[in-house]
Amino acid sequence: MSEVLVLDRVYKTFGKRTVVNDVSFSVREGEVFGFLGPNGAGKTTTIKMILGLLSIDSGTITVDGHNVERDFEAAMKNLSGIVENPDMYPYLTGYDNLMIQARACGVGAKQVDEAVRMVGMQMRIKEKFKTYSLGMKQRLGIAQALLHQPKIMILDEPTNGLDPAGIQEMRNLLRHLAHNAGVSVLVSSHILQEMQLMCDTVGIISNGTLLQVADVEELISRSKSNTYRYILRPLDRAAELLRTYLPDRVLEITGDHVDLRITEEEIATVNRRLMENDVVILGLTPVGQSLEQSFMELTGGGNIIG
Repeated sequence: MSEVLVLDRVYKTFGKRTVVNDVSFSVREGEVFGFLGPNGAGKTTTIKMILGLLSIDSGTITVDGHNVERDFEAAMKNLSGIVENPDMYPYLTGYDNLMIQARACGVGAKQVDEAVRMVGMQMRIKEKFKTYSLGMKQRLGIAQALLHQPKIMILDEPTNGLDPAGIQEMRNLLRHLAHNAGVSVLVSSHILQEMQLMCDTVGIISNGTLLQVADVEELISRSKSNTYRYILRPLDRAAELLRTYLPDRVLEITGDHVDLRITEEEIATVNRRLMENDVVILGLTPVGQSLEQSFMELTGGGNIIG
């Protein structure tokens, strides 16, 4: 697949503080790319540079082969973005709001109808904007962003404030746009579980440095071979024993189980030690690592919000 967005060794400083430090990644055609980072990591600054809202100190950003700084107009023709909640005329219908934007973009009713169809708003598009739920407003905002037929959309916290049903609808919409309509999506969010379900690839940034770019499935399964879930009785005695015997390997003690990071070769030794201390092993299964666990390990547990 071709690369729609490419960042190559991008730097940004404010005064003496480097907020984006040698960041390089790419977003491929037809994928949802999740951009994750703790508060103050440089995520929003990077997004603003992609959108041309901030200058780049050094490095390059290209959109469909067009340099954002040297060929800004051509780059922006292939890119759209929603940084905050869509703000439109409340007393106009969704359709009328889109037509105003369409005229500004130099496109007609055909493109408006196509954008409405792509976001699934055919039944509600003639209602006034002020009557829409937050989820419907977000859909209309995405329809607006699709009017000039961009190659990639940049969305900052598109599920913020949505209820669970709205979050699921947004996830399905963005995956449909990427996988079926060919519009690549770069999305930031603080809801890690949702990013795990939504994204094909994630990039994790912390303190201005890109720590990792990985396929989501690869990232969450990377520790599958050495993380095991024990169901033990009595749990209190087992937890005390494991904390003493393997203090750095106990990942979680919750309810009726203990998650333990050990190699396959160590299982027999751990099991023998438990049984020697009258701990009954009721279950033992390998478990995959969640995106949240990977994020916490890479960033040292930083707060992702922001």
